[in-house]
Amino acid sequence: MKKKWLLLGVLTLMIISLASFSFLNRFTIVSDLAENNEELIVLNNKVWEVTFSKELKPDSINSSSVYVMNQEGGKEKVKISLDHNNRSVDIQPPDEGYNVNSPHYTLVFTKDIQTKSGKNLNETVKTSFKVINTLPAIGSKEELNSYFSKMLSEERTFFSGRDMAASEESSAKNSSADTSGGNYSETNVQVAGIDEADIIKTDGTHIYKITENKVQIIKALPSDKMKLESELTFKQAFSPYQLFLDGNQLIVMGHSYKEAPKNSGKAAADKMIAPSFHSTKAIVFNIENKQNPKQIREVDIEGSLLASRLMDGKVYLITSYYPEYWILEGNKDADLRPRYFDTAEGKGPQIVDYNKIKYFPGSQNANYINIAVMDLRAGKDPLTVTSYLGSGNEFYMSKNNLYLSVSNYSNETIADGQVQHPDTSIYKFNMNEEKVEFQTSAEIKGTVLNQFSMDEYKGNFRVVTTKGQAWDERTPSSNSLYILDENLKQIGKLEDLAKGERIYSARFMNNRIYMVTFKETDPLFVIDGSNPEKPSVLGELKIPGFSNYLHPLDENHLIGFGHDTKITGGKEPGSQPVITTDGVKISLFDVSDTSKPVEKDTEIIGGRGTYSPLNYDHKALLVHNEKNLYAFPISVYQNKEGSQFDSNFDYQGALVYKIDAEKGIEFQRKITHHEENAIYEEWEDTIERLIYIGDHIYSISPKKVDAYHIDGFKKAGELKL
Repeated sequence: MKKKWLLLGVLTLMIISLASFSFLNRFTIVSDLAENNEELIVLNNKVWEVTFSKELKPDSINSSSVYVMNQEGGKEKVKISLDHNNRSVDIQPPDEGYNVNSPHYTLVFTKDIQTKSGKNLNETVKTSFKVINTLPAIGSKEELNSYFSKMLSEERTFFSGRDMAASEESSAKNSSADTSGGNYSETNVQVAGIDEADIIKTDGTHIYKITENKVQIIKALPSDKMKLESELTFKQAFSPYQLFLDGNQLIVMGHSYKEAPKNSGKAAADKMIAPSFHSTKAIVFNIENKQNPKQIREVDIEGSLLASRLMDGKVYLITSYYPEYWILEGNKDADLRPRYFDTAEGKGPQIVDYNKIKYFPGSQNANYINIAVMDLRAGKDPLTVTSYLGSGNEFYMSKNNLYLSVSNYSNETIADGQVQHPDTSIYKFNMNEEKVEFQTSAEIKGTVLNQFSMDEYKGNFRVVTTKGQAWDERTPSSNSLYILDENLKQIGKLEDLAKGERIYSARFMNNRIYMVTFKETDPLFVIDGSNPEKPSVLGELKIPGFSNYLHPLDENHLIGFGHDTKITGGKEPGSQPVITTDGVKISLFDVSDTSKPVEKDTEIIGGRGTYSPLNYDHKALLVHNEKNLYAFPISVYQNKEGSQFDSNFDYQGALVYKIDAEKGIEFQRKITHHEENAIYEEWEDTIERLIYIGDHIYSISPKKVDAYHIDGFKKAGELKL
C-alpha cells in the first residue's frame, strides 16, 4: 500500500512539474489586453507596448505580423519597433494621431510572430480599441460605482493587503529676493518664481514656524531682541505641516480628519456616504497685525497632500484620495465622489459633479487625483476643483503647465515566474486663469524618481527614468532620457544608460542635463540637450558614493549632496559585494570640460548612521548666493571602532560651508542646540531649518531660535520657546 501511495505521489509531482514546465514555456502575450470582445478606450496618441513571454525573432516583427486596422479595414501608418530585450513590441501612433472622427480600430498580432528559436504564436490575437482626444468623463453614479466595484473585485482576488499610502512630494532650486525688509532667504525650490510649501517661512522681519500642532510667529529683528509675537492653535482634528506666505497672507496647510455627521444612528453604508472625511485643509490668515492674525478663509479638499505650489497669488493643491469603496459591499448606491469645502462660497461641503470626474484610460488604480486652485488675491472667487481617477506618483510644475506622472504596472514572464513591469504615463495640464485643463499625454518606459527627474525647457518636456531592478539580474535595470515636444510627442531619447544601476538624482540646467546613477559607484553623467532630437552623453565620472540632490553652483560647477559608501565582501567566486552607506558626502563637480567631469573637492561628514533631511528634502538647504554659503541640518554619528556596522551618536545640529568654484568646500561653523554632553538626539533641540535675514543666520528647532552674525558666526541672539 505504501508503494502504491508513493507511486501516486511521484506521478502527481510529475504532472504538476510538467504543467508548470508547459506554462512557463508557452509562447504568449503577457500584457493585459482586451478580452471577450471588449473595446478599450484610449487617447488618440496611444503608444502600445505589448510584452511577450519569450524573446522574439526580430525578422518576424514587421507590418505584416503586427498592424493596426481602422474601421474601414485599412492599415494605419504606425511605427513598429522591438524593445532592447526583444520581448516587447512598441506600436507608435500615426504622426497626427489616430482619427477621432473614425474612432474604432483593431490591434492585430498574427501567428507569423516567432520566438528566437522559431516557435510561432499559437493564434492570431486581436484587440479592439476606440480613440478619444481628451480624458473621458465618468458621467454617472452607475459608471463610477462600476469602476470601483471592479477595483474591489480585483483587489480581493489579486492585490489583497497592498499598501495604498499616497506618496508625498519632494523637489528643489534656489531663489533669493530683495524686499523692503532687506535681503532674506526664500525656500530652496525647483523652478524660480514658483514657491513650494515648507515647515518654516520668513518675510524678512518675522519667522513663521510649525511646532507641536501650532504655528508660531516670531519677531526676528533686531536679532538680540527676538520675541514670540503670537501663536496660532488648532483643533485636534487638524495637523498643520506646510506653510506658504503671500504678502500679508499666511497659508497653513495640513491634514484634517472628522467623522461624518451621525444621522439617526444609521450606518455609513445606509447613508450612502463614506463614514469619515480625511482631507487636506488650507487655512488663510491675514497677518498685517502679527500679534493678532485673523482667519479669513478655509478650504478642504478630500485626500492627502501630494504636492502644492504658489505662483502669482494662486495656491495649487494636488491631493490623492482613496475613497472607502468597501462600503459598496453594503450599499451599491453609495456616493464615492470627492468632497470639498470653501468658506468663500458660504456653502456646506460640496461634491464634484459626475460629469467633472475624468479618468485616465487603462488606469488600474482606485484613487482620485484632485487639483484645486485657490486665488488669494481674489478672495471671493470660489475654489476650483478638478478630479481625475487614477494614481499620481510625481508632480512637476512650470510657469504654464502641470505634469503628473502615473506608474502603470503590467506583468513580464521570466524563467521562474512573473515580475512587475512598471512604465509611466505623463499627463500634461494647462493652467488657464483659475482653471487647470487636461492637454495631452504620453507613455514612456520606466519610472520617475521624483520631481527633479522632470523639466520643461523651450516648450519641450524632458524626463529621466529607470526601468528594471538594480539588484535583480532577471530584469536588470537601465536608465533613459526622453525629450517630448509641446504635444508630448517623443522627439529625442537616450536609452540603456548605466545598466544594472538606478537613478539617484537628476538636474536639468538649460541645455545641460546631469544624472547620477548608483549600484557600487556613483557615475555622474553629463548630457548635452542642445539638440532635443539628438541628445548625447558628453562625459561620465565614476566615484565612490552617490548624490541624492544636485544643486547648481554656476554654469560649470555642480554641488552634490548624498552619502559616502563602503564596499565589503564579494571576493569569493559567485558572492555579491555588500554596499553600506557611510557618512554624509558633499561633492563639488567641475564640468568645465564636459567630456571629463571631475570631483574637484569633497567633504565626508561622520560615519554610519549620519543623515540629513537634505538627503530626501531639498528644502532643508539654505543657500546664500552672495556669500557662497550653504547650510543644512544634520545628525552625526561616528563609526564604532572594531565594528563593521555599529556607530555612536556625536551631535545633532547644522553645518555651514562656503563653497566656491576656485577654493572648493570650506567649513565655516558647526551649530547645535543640544547640550554639550548629549548622548542621543532630543526632538525639541533638533535643528530643522536655517534661514538668513540681512546679516544674520538663524538656526531653528522646536524649542529655540538662535541668531548668528553672518561674518564670523558670533552668536547675536537667542529665543527660547
